Amino acid sequence: MANTPDNTASSALENPYATPARRYYALGVLTLVYTFNFIDRQLLAILQEGIKADLGLSDGQLGLLTGLAFAMFYVIAGIPIAGLADRSNRRNIIALCVFIWSFMTAISGMVQNYLQLLLARIGVGIGEAGGSPPAHSMISDMFPVHQRAGALGIFSSGINIGILFGFLFGGWLNEFFGWRTAFLVVGVPGILVAALVRFQVREPIRGLMESRQATRESPTFRQVVGLLWSRRSFRHVALGCGLNAFAGYAILNWTASFMLRNHEISTGELGTWLSLIFGLGGAGGVLLTSRLADRLAVADKRWYVWASAGASLICVPLIALVYTADSARVALLWLIIPGSLLTVYVPISVAVIHSLVGLKMRATGSAILYLVLNIIGLGGGPWCVGLLSDYLEPEMGTAALGTAMLYLLPVAMLWSATHFVLAGRRLRGEIEQAPA
Repeated sequence: MANTPDNTASSALENPYATPARRYYALGVLTLVYTFNFIDRQLLAILQEGIKADLGLSDGQLGLLTGLAFAMFYVIAGIPIAGLADRSNRRNIIALCVFIWSFMTAISGMVQNYLQLLLARIGVGIGEAGGSPPAHSMISDMFPVHQRAGALGIFSSGINIGILFGFLFGGWLNEFFGWRTAFLVVGVPGILVAALVRFQVREPIRGLMESRQATRESPTFRQVVGLLWSRRSFRHVALGCGLNAFAGYAILNWTASFMLRNHEISTGELGTWLSLIFGLGGAGGVLLTSRLADRLAVADKRWYVWASAGASLICVPLIALVYTADSARVALLWLIIPGSLLTVYVPISVAVIHSLVGLKMRATGSAILYLVLNIIGLGGGPWCVGLLSDYLEPEMGTAALGTAMLYLLPVAMLWSATHFVLAGRRLRGEIEQAPA
């Protein structure tokens, strides 16, 4: 294949990530970006009981606010942004998007009614749509293949670190200053992170770490969709991610409300517990599992999906125990292991998708995976739990929310594990067919 403009540049320009120090510094900055992504996203979960009381909302409205309304704009905006990232400077796209979502988070504390808050959260979703896919693409060009899942695991630990600070800061800020101050305090620092990305991170050279030559023309969105749809392993991975996210986002968005309605605990204490479980525990689970998957996959690529299936299966009985426990302490103890495993599928699945597509398809491939994941997971999980809780509430009272989660979430995790196992049937052969 003839050299392309990308490859000509590769030979003429110095690799900005030739040393591990440079790679890991940039990875650290991108992980900080993802951390703020989830601080801003998760903050609403610990604040929503106060918001519900102040604005007079139902559980269905809260589920729409944290789920479907956010998710639809997140995934719709994600596709064109990812397409742009596959053709242009990914670093600049990320910096601009961090600024947008941080600004919209800050003004969320100034809203006066449900519609204004809904519009602010939609703005957060549009900004956050440009965070992950361009970063995934950059990381895959910064690290060699055998380190890719581990590097993506470090990046994905930003989910858990963000959840940690979202619950921790949100819980205590809400207790002492109220939910409006919490939004402002969390949103403003993200604007500084946008400047850090713009001036401290360099754009990597596409395909250099794999000695692969990119195609001359950038593939269209339809071509990427067609390629991925032709891969049965992708279909099962995407559905497995979506169903796992259905349970995961429901747990993240509703567990605080469940605890506050059914057990005696303050928002500050609860925020501390949840920050440790989902934050530190989740980060540890992601880092260990992605590193382990990288090592096992040297012998058999199917370990990437088998690891995700195993994590999902472990969660099934433990989730049921969380929402049937008779005390706050017991429920939180049962939550430790599921909280550590809820997001382990993310970096592993992204690594799989990047192995199935061409060099100029990676950001779009991530965006398509996130489209399925977020429509089913973020869009469906919190909203469905909220609607079922509203339906059960006249008969069950405060027990309705926990019952709704008990009915829906273990089934979703078991179904997710099934798709990850099925993905392994064709994965090795389809990775070998990946285009340039």
